[in-house]
Amino acid sequence: MPDMLVPLLQLPPSAPLVKELKENGVVIRAAHTFEQTPLRQFIEKHFSAAWADEAVAGLYNKPVTTLIAVENKQIVGFASYECTRRDYFGPTGVAPDHRGRNIGKALLIASLEGLRDMGYAYGVIGGAGPVGFYAKAVNATVIENAGRGIYTDLLW
Repeated sequence: MPDMLVPLLQLPPSAPLVKELKENGVVIRAAHTFEQTPLRQFIEKHFSAAWADEAVAGLYNKPVTTLIAVENKQIVGFASYECTRRDYFGPTGVAPDHRGRNIGKALLIASLEGLRDMGYAYGVIGGAGPVGFYAKAVNATVIENAGRGIYTDLLW
């Protein structure tokens, strides 16, 4: 999976998506440190322990850099940034039965706005899975010849 580059100064706004989701019962917000256990459980159930490790790190950044999507008091999606490396987006994911509702897109854009607010002009999506989604949603482009980037020497 390639790394991708995102022009943060050209992002579409997240506010309309976040507002629409809220009207439909899904709240996008920063996770709290006391939500570490349900966050970890959600990510391990739907994705992996490695992703949970990365995302939990964002709970201890100031400001918090892991966002969650909550519906009916349950986490249904998450996105992290500035966790694995500076200026990096990810990991991110939405529970399979909640996909196709713009939850992932709202989490993505809100996270990238967080990177922009930190002063970055470009963001990196490390090991981007759905390349087409990122290209369409935020005009991300593949970083050519990057190989596996920071994920070259994995322990798993």
